[in-house]
Amino acid sequence: MEKQDMKSKTEQAASTEVSRRGFLRILGVAGALMTAPAMALNFFKGDAEAAAIRMLPKKWDDEVDVVIVGSGFAGLSAAAEAAVRGSSTMVIEKMPIYGGNSRINGGGFNAWTDKLKLRETLKRGDDSADLHFNDTLSGGDYYNIPELVRVLVDNAPSAMNWMLDDGDLKLKNVLVRIGGHSAYRDHVTLDGTGRGYVDALKKIADRNGVKKIRLRTKLTWIWRKDPSSPILGIEVDTPRGIQNIRVKKALVLTSGGFGRDLQMRKMFNPNISDAYNSTNQPGATGEAIRYAQAIGADALQLCFIQLYPTADPDSGTLDKYALYPSRMPSYGGVFVDYKGKRFVGELERRDVVSRAEINSGGKQAYTVFTEKMIPNVTTPEEVQGGITAGRVWKANTLSELAQMMGVPGGALEDTISKHNQFLKAGKDPQFNKPFTPQMLAIGEGPYYSVAQWPSVHHCMGGLRINPLAQVIDIWGQPIPRLYAAGEVTGGVHGSNRLGANATPDAVVFGRIAGTNAAKEKE
Repeated sequence: MEKQDMKSKTEQAASTEVSRRGFLRILGVAGALMTAPAMALNFFKGDAEAAAIRMLPKKWDDEVDVVIVGSGFAGLSAAAEAAVRGSSTMVIEKMPIYGGNSRINGGGFNAWTDKLKLRETLKRGDDSADLHFNDTLSGGDYYNIPELVRVLVDNAPSAMNWMLDDGDLKLKNVLVRIGGHSAYRDHVTLDGTGRGYVDALKKIADRNGVKKIRLRTKLTWIWRKDPSSPILGIEVDTPRGIQNIRVKKALVLTSGGFGRDLQMRKMFNPNISDAYNSTNQPGATGEAIRYAQAIGADALQLCFIQLYPTADPDSGTLDKYALYPSRMPSYGGVFVDYKGKRFVGELERRDVVSRAEINSGGKQAYTVFTEKMIPNVTTPEEVQGGITAGRVWKANTLSELAQMMGVPGGALEDTISKHNQFLKAGKDPQFNKPFTPQMLAIGEGPYYSVAQWPSVHHCMGGLRINPLAQVIDIWGQPIPRLYAAGEVTGGVHGSNRLGANATPDAVVFGRIAGTNAAKEKE
């Protein structure tokens, strides 16, 4: 039996090697790589002459231990961990401000526990790492890589505590259960946006010795000599022109997804067309994924692109008021369509809600809630700001609210009455929504509503990584000195990311990437 196992492993290794050689032969670059040491690896080109367009730099304009591409949750986390371990660290960001999509995210962070003990203090029921793990796998239709999910859920609490302790993070005194989750575990920043986490991580990075974020600096190539060699450096487009930066220890890609790249979206999922707005900032265009693929990186599940079901219908943006439909249902909020009728279970996954909205026949849907629910999710002052901005409607009666929303008043009153009866009975015969003791009936006013509609939000697919945040090549091996974290990666969330899982994903794997990058030898 042992001899058979050894033979099997030998044959497998030989098969892998043949595949690698065969692939290079098909591309026509193998001979060129052996005869021209100055030539760069470039799988985008299929013949030696075309590949020769990319020649390795003869000199470097700069050199640094660890270079991090992207300055959101994952990038700042990686920078902080690399710098505190004594590595010179450079963060590059192509946009004029740091933070990327992280700055404008919804401010949610799932952790099954935290040092503040919010779940226990607020009496929000039980939770555990295993429950969070199972929810995430189920929410992603089991397309997730389980070992990556385990890293996420097990390390989410410590990542939260790190920001609270070292970054002076401030949270609202709330804990929310959002669609697809079976427990109250969503922590929310004081300002209701991702900027709270970005500011905390920037503070940690600064304290740990990260000197500067180079803004308006765009990655334009990754330098690697051949399929067995480590990352050598990167080419960047800067306000001072093209520069080449030597990477002495490691390169960390934390550049986000491609939600704003219409061509790339349509290439992998033609249904996600220009019919939809996007919640993403303009820099979410995915070129880092393509450059990594050009030097042999594997990518997976690029067709899994998420619509955020409750964005602003007019702009497609994810403002703080677009988070109310995500969070209010855990305390009794109700979704209705243009007819004033419920159309889906309010605690369903984002993809289910988005699909139900699109199939409802209208072009807007709405969340209805009451004043008593507000303290469980946000502050009265914030809601008042939404009213002033025209994003939140307030009325003393349901009939008046229906008129503001443009839905039939009688239908809305009937819908709310039936939902109250379901809540009292503890069973939802329409959509099987799971009721909890924390949910309130929509009783006396004032009543509130927010309009919502799907918008392109998150790319679940991306570069393949292992639990060490190493980028894996097309032959299943780690690419030396290349790491990745956050939305630029795939495999963590499966077919559908559960809300508020993106932030712990980025912070947890960003920390791992930065830590391991700093351990590399020059």
